[in-house]
Amino acid sequence: MEVVASIGFKIIKLARLEGGSRIAILRRPITQSKLITLQPISKEVPVNLNPTALIYSSHNRCEYLHRNWIVQRALDHPHNKSILYLPFGMESRESQDFSWGTFKWYFDHFTPFGLNAMVFFWSDSLSRHDAEVFFNMVENAEVVILGGGEVNIGFERYDAMGGYFFDDYDRFKNYIHQRQNTGKLTVGFSAGAAQLGDVCAQDNYHRCYALIHNVTTTLHHEWSRESELRQLARRFPGHLAFGLPNDAGIASNQGFLPSGNKWQILQFIIDKSWDFPEDNVHIKTRQGMGIEHIYHDGRKWTFNGGDVLIRIISPDYSYQGTWINTPNQPMVIDYWSQSPSGFVNIDHIMSEH
Repeated sequence: MEVVASIGFKIIKLARLEGGSRIAILRRPITQSKLITLQPISKEVPVNLNPTALIYSSHNRCEYLHRNWIVQRALDHPHNKSILYLPFGMESRESQDFSWGTFKWYFDHFTPFGLNAMVFFWSDSLSRHDAEVFFNMVENAEVVILGGGEVNIGFERYDAMGGYFFDDYDRFKNYIHQRQNTGKLTVGFSAGAAQLGDVCAQDNYHRCYALIHNVTTTLHHEWSRESELRQLARRFPGHLAFGLPNDAGIASNQGFLPSGNKWQILQFIIDKSWDFPEDNVHIKTRQGMGIEHIYHDGRKWTFNGGDVLIRIISPDYSYQGTWINTPNQPMVIDYWSQSPSGFVNIDHIMSEH
């Protein structure tokens, strides 16, 4: 079993797998001119806006999302600059290697800055000791990424790591929830994004790990798939259904107010930084697509980069207030009426609940 950062394809081998024309893309250096510094939404917000969960779709390693929201999170830690990648959704070992290689080439750019990028591969021959190493890595990595592939295969393997070796099929779920409680970031890419939501349309509506409470998504979303999103919204009226196109994501944090009410903040990310013309057909955000949302009653809303959704939920769920904060609006919008709410910012909402 291999679990160290040096495992994986060399960039030239990854290029060969993806086709000779891709070598220049994979070798392209990172340039400072494309790095965007993430700014806090408001200095007055009395809650921690650092996300503990991030779900996203992307075609490749678009720089704004991966650099500012994932890599920088690890680099910001004074000592634990670690990222753990889990390719458990890929069926064969070869496909797991390939999946890791599509991330490793990007992470390697940040090794001189102290980034420690690690991987853990699934194998049918894992031992109890291997499982102990696995859960130690999941517990301690500053950032953990659940990779793409098949949603159901990933579920089976994550659950088996606890069920087979510790007679606890909820062990992995509990570990990533504990990560959330301690402020660490857990990321879901593609299939991993579906796994971190609340219910999973991609796996016969399997109950997911619910790191982002009451949220469900379609991945690699396109305009032609609106009917799928509508069906998801109708089937789960108590959840928020989003269509995540390439390259876009939703970052989330949640907690409790002194009143006992639960708060949740969703930050919407639109990335247009992957600017190779031959890839434009895959990157819907470069074609003008935002993050589509359909209400359970059929109404629509499109979220753009920098938008924020705020939710306040009472302990017994008898009250649920939801608002939308956009950079271009002077007042917070009420989610249900889609009109100005009377609140001026997130701090105002929190203080009134």
